[in-house]
Amino acid sequence: MSEKIRPPHLARKAILYVRQSSPGQVLNNTESQRLQYAMRERLIALGWTDIEVIDEDLGQSAAGTVSRAGFERLVAAVCLGEVGAVAAREVSRFARNNREWQQLIEVCRVVDTLLIDHEAVYDPRAGNDRLLLGMKGSLNEYELELLRHRAVEARRAKARRGEFLATVPVGFVKTDRGEYEIDPDRRVQEAIRLAFAKMLKLGSIRQVLQWFLHQGLEFPARKLTPGGWTSVWQRPKYPTFQRLMTNPAYGGAYAFGRTEMTVRYVDGKPVKKSVAKSQSEQWLCLIPDHHDGYVTWEVFQRIQRMRSDNSQAFHPSKPGAAKRGPALLCGLLRCRRCGRKLVVGYGGREGNVIRYNCDRGHLDCGQPKCIQIGGTSVDEAVSREAVRVLQPGAIEAARALACEGGRRQDDVIAAVQRESEAARYAADRAQRQYDAADPENRLVTGELERRWNAALERVREIEARLARLEGANAHRAPIRPDDLGDLASDFQRVWDHPGTDVRLKKRLLRTLIQEIVVDTDGPAGETLVLIHWQGGVHTELRVRRRKRGSNRLHTPPETVEVVRQLNRICDDILIAGLLNRAGIRTGHGNRWNADRVKSMRGSFDIPTYTPDRQAGEGWLNLTDAARELGVATATLRLGIEKGLLKAEHPLPEGPWIIHRDQLTTTQADQLVRRARRRRPGGAKANPRQQILDFPEQTSEEAV
Repeated sequence: MSEKIRPPHLARKAILYVRQSSPGQVLNNTESQRLQYAMRERLIALGWTDIEVIDEDLGQSAAGTVSRAGFERLVAAVCLGEVGAVAAREVSRFARNNREWQQLIEVCRVVDTLLIDHEAVYDPRAGNDRLLLGMKGSLNEYELELLRHRAVEARRAKARRGEFLATVPVGFVKTDRGEYEIDPDRRVQEAIRLAFAKMLKLGSIRQVLQWFLHQGLEFPARKLTPGGWTSVWQRPKYPTFQRLMTNPAYGGAYAFGRTEMTVRYVDGKPVKKSVAKSQSEQWLCLIPDHHDGYVTWEVFQRIQRMRSDNSQAFHPSKPGAAKRGPALLCGLLRCRRCGRKLVVGYGGREGNVIRYNCDRGHLDCGQPKCIQIGGTSVDEAVSREAVRVLQPGAIEAARALACEGGRRQDDVIAAVQRESEAARYAADRAQRQYDAADPENRLVTGELERRWNAALERVREIEARLARLEGANAHRAPIRPDDLGDLASDFQRVWDHPGTDVRLKKRLLRTLIQEIVVDTDGPAGETLVLIHWQGGVHTELRVRRRKRGSNRLHTPPETVEVVRQLNRICDDILIAGLLNRAGIRTGHGNRWNADRVKSMRGSFDIPTYTPDRQAGEGWLNLTDAARELGVATATLRLGIEKGLLKAEHPLPEGPWIIHRDQLTTTQADQLVRRARRRRPGGAKANPRQQILDFPEQTSEEAV
């Protein structure tokens, strides 16, 4: 027995600590476990009878990056003074990092607890032993770091050659040669290709997820089973498509070192976290065209640019993903004064009043606010410019879409058909299992029969859904190229239609426009808009700003022009009646009255109608103009329609508006002369006309 072991030590219990670093060592290195448990016999030989074995940390690393419940319980027992000695096969079993190792030595020194391994007994109160224990702890930490460095460098060397494949993502399998190969399951292949096609069409991962969920389609995932990794089908989530769109393996490239492990302390405990590296230049290696992918490397890089443009929070210069809000220019506007991006705000009872504000400097740095502009007028001005740019190519794009639509298979129907094939295979497999079982063993056949019935029910559900989809597709009218050509020729009407998806319009604007620089011109009452188109072309616009309390942003320009013309000869009451009869409504969808016409005139600087102003300006209606010329109103109207006189006709069922100057022209004199020349005179006697005379009758004869 060692002289360091004294009766107070033997009076307390001893703890034997057993640990292995990984689950693989626990399963395979059983000899190491046997040697560690054999330390119990050494403790008995040293004089201890009360021995506790702590083996809760089997499969846990002692590097200090994981929480070890067994080690914490050991330290707690030592702190209570209940332990006379702690033992392990090697002292490296206690800890592989200096922080926990020195903590254990210090606690044992304070309460007078010995440390024992298979070679010696150490007393932490003795200076030499404490020095030796400190050196062993440092050597243990260095040994672990050396082993880790060798393993990491070997793995990196293999990765640089594109040969290190730890795991393969869903949609791929690992061959016997250690290479990537596309999963032979055709359903898995088509599901992944469909996801990439929808990403290119919809423009964001969130929209791809929403489309799959709306259509009720499942997506494959990797699951570890006793037979190895296999593909299972489940309801997709956002991380499902995020991993799909960010993994270079789907673009046919091999990449290694895309993430790094960081350690931070939370509540005094180390927590490991995997952090993705932002740029491919920071990766260890990237080998394009390494294997067959689901998309080309160029398409994969295009998807990464789309994701970068959508990440507005991390890339302030990008417009961000197209959202559902009615503001078309959200993410594209930049303040000319401070260079910051404008943010959008919605107001009004229904949230349809758009305001663009430059207040990031005020919110972040306490600086004065820059500018605030109304959104609707700016959106309309930029939309008109965008439609002007898109109009020439709209017809060709519509015809190409019609030709492609005739050849393209419905994606949803194809996906459900593949799901139906998989369900029928599962039902056939369940039937074969049932047929192979012993009919007399009801404990087995009963469960197999239940599985078979569930598989058949699944087949019926999918086939019923497929029949509904095919029926709806059969009743859908085919797309004719002529119809699309007519629709594309009226591109402005398609753009302004309420049924047009606002996100589609935002994506078109983001494709055409790089950014828009805006400023306000207070004295002129205008908003300066400078459009930077993709390709380097610039367009400058001046948009008249709305006055406070006016209805300028809601009244269409066509209606304003009609009121401006009618105001020359009509008062507000008559104008409201003419607008209502023509089916024209206010910007909020209300019927017109005199007050609303008056408010709109004030917003657009249209003067009030008075008979004196009408007479002074020389405006006449059709009746008054015909009276001054001395002709019938129908004659004057026919002359106007033939182009002899100029007149305005704002509404199809409204009045004609003629200026008095038109009545003194040469064409007006010719119209009057022709009208009077055709005017018939009185009846004249014709000597050759025979007269039929009836004899006069007396009153008696008449009776």
